[in-house]
Amino acid sequence: MPSFLPRLLLAVIFLPFSLLLAQEKQPLQPIKAIQGPDWIMETKSASWQARDSQGEFVHRDKLWILGGWFNSKEAPPRDLWSSADGKNWTLNNKDLPILHTDLPMSISFKDQMWMMGGWHNGRLPGHSASNQVWASSDGTDWKQITTKAQWSPRLASAIVEFKGKLWILGGTENYYFGDKNSLKNDVWSSADGKDWKLESKNAPWAPRAYHQAAVLNDKIYVFGGGNYVPEYFAYNDVWSSSDGVNWVQESEKAPWSERLWFSSVVYRDHIWVMGGWSNKPSKNWADSWVTKDGKNWARFDAKSSWKERHEHSAFVFKDKLWIAGGMIPPLCNEVWSLSLPPDFFSKK
Repeated sequence: MPSFLPRLLLAVIFLPFSLLLAQEKQPLQPIKAIQGPDWIMETKSASWQARDSQGEFVHRDKLWILGGWFNSKEAPPRDLWSSADGKNWTLNNKDLPILHTDLPMSISFKDQMWMMGGWHNGRLPGHSASNQVWASSDGTDWKQITTKAQWSPRLASAIVEFKGKLWILGGTENYYFGDKNSLKNDVWSSADGKDWKLESKNAPWAPRAYHQAAVLNDKIYVFGGGNYVPEYFAYNDVWSSSDGVNWVQESEKAPWSERLWFSSVVYRDHIWVMGGWSNKPSKNWADSWVTKDGKNWARFDAKSSWKERHEHSAFVFKDKLWIAGGMIPPLCNEVWSLSLPPDFFSKK
């Protein structure tokens, strides 16, 4: 055998491995950062008691918050507050008929405020999740649309309006006392909040709670979330669907850290991810990230901004982006706003 053949064989065998190692050593792509204007603190102490995990709405030219969490050793609050400017708040209802107001699914839809699911009684005896659906046009009178929706009782699902329907995605059936089997990756839709259709029993994204969903580009996007206790894990993947049934993974790992309990809205034709919490080590986040497609993300920076927090409310109201409340710690009742010109991102 010619002497060069063994060396040739070795080269053929080890070349793929050397290429793989070279690929692994390639530096990560730099994170794109966008410098924006300052966030404005509208009030350091709103009239409502500091809280997190509340329901939130933009309805009839007002911001609204409902219920939430004070601590896990008492039932959640059942109050409802509204504001026309983010600074001055009015108590509209102090004793709502809705019990499950911790980590509910809340949304404005067809000129009504909708509340569904949620958790009651923290870690106390008699704790439970819900599959009730409630709606109100004025915040004073609430109608129970159904006592038992077709989806299982749950909390911390993602909720969106898409193609003229309500959609809920995933969630968990048990807050403090569940396990992996409590997590869901099903997708349901409804035109009226009463009759629900199972669009997907097992979507290709992993079962999860404490995640978010958004609608942009005529698609639903699902991202982040995971599980809190007893076994913590979190994701930073991004999925999209044009029908709620067929899903595409846009990003296996977005540049923002895996997290639970963050907030998200669509503002200036971008999906926003703001704040949240990760474990191991325990950490709250004070960052904001934006994307137009779920694949390409940029960090949004501002010299003056809110402190790290989780489970805060986020709104788009009066052509501004708003956040309210959340856990820093301690719990807070701050309200902040951010105003960007319509062409802000096109100039970046």
